[in-house]
Amino acid sequence: MKTLVLKNSLSLWERVRVRAYRGLLSLTFGFGRLRAVRTLPACSTPEACVPLSSRLKREIKKGPGRLDPHPRPFSQGEKAESLRTTYLQLAFALLTAGSLKYFYSTAGVNQLRWILAPTTGMVEIVTGDRFQFESHAGYINSNHTFLIAASCAGVNFLITAFLVLALGHLWRHRAQTLSWMFIPAAAVIAYGVTLVTNTVRISTALELRAMRVQSSWLTAAQLHRFEGIFIYFGFLLLLYVVSDRLSNKESTSSESMRSQRSLLATLKNCIFPLLVYYGTTLGIPFINGAFRQRDFWEHSLFVLLIPLILILPFAGFTFMRRVYRANKLL
Repeated sequence: MKTLVLKNSLSLWERVRVRAYRGLLSLTFGFGRLRAVRTLPACSTPEACVPLSSRLKREIKKGPGRLDPHPRPFSQGEKAESLRTTYLQLAFALLTAGSLKYFYSTAGVNQLRWILAPTTGMVEIVTGDRFQFESHAGYINSNHTFLIAASCAGVNFLITAFLVLALGHLWRHRAQTLSWMFIPAAAVIAYGVTLVTNTVRISTALELRAMRVQSSWLTAAQLHRFEGIFIYFGFLLLLYVVSDRLSNKESTSSESMRSQRSLLATLKNCIFPLLVYYGTTLGIPFINGAFRQRDFWEHSLFVLLIPLILILPFAGFTFMRRVYRANKLL
């Protein structure tokens, strides 16, 4: 006998039932069984019932996942309101990033102590060196050989990290109406990640200086630039992957695992942070006329190539890890 469901859109209670059915399927897959008892709510009247729809079948095949608090489909008014909220949140995130970029372009060391002071404190803990603040100059070490100036504040990385978190969250949940709280949450997380990243970058620069590392291919300034871009983009890529992992928990179904065994799909996951990084480090300075300076083109070459050196091995490692996990679960 065919299973019957309501013609109308699934209610929240029916979606809970579907969720339970998915869980039952996942358990049976784990024990190597493909059969499960299909139990769905009975229809109130025969006229309101039809054979199991393809829509419900698609819902079941998706595997166990997070319940959407808004039963589908949306009405036209709900769709318009959700889309309007998404555009407003996108505009607010971009406006926040642009305002911080403008502030940073005109701020001095004294106005940047909110990020330089905690960074310097963490560097002192990691390296054991001591720094003294000099007004309008920065934090200088006890030997007067290293200065943490305004250019070392990492505000550009803070902006990029914030955009990666905020825009990535908006894109992944573009079909839902999101609370505005994710924007300040993204700002707080980006600030904390910036402090850690900047501490690693400055501490590494101090160690390289102490070890007197030299390269026949790169000058001291170019080596410092290479180290900074490598660390900044490495942490940015890690931030995006972790946030994407936490936001979209992977399904344990075999179909979902097989769809993730694509190296091209893994590379696509790295494109988004790369584009945001290019936009903030090259696109905005280019619009502001930095292309007229000779140093900009040398810096652009480093920014364009170094992230690619990171993406390929990182994507390969992520791909192999997903294949291993998929084979383990199958």
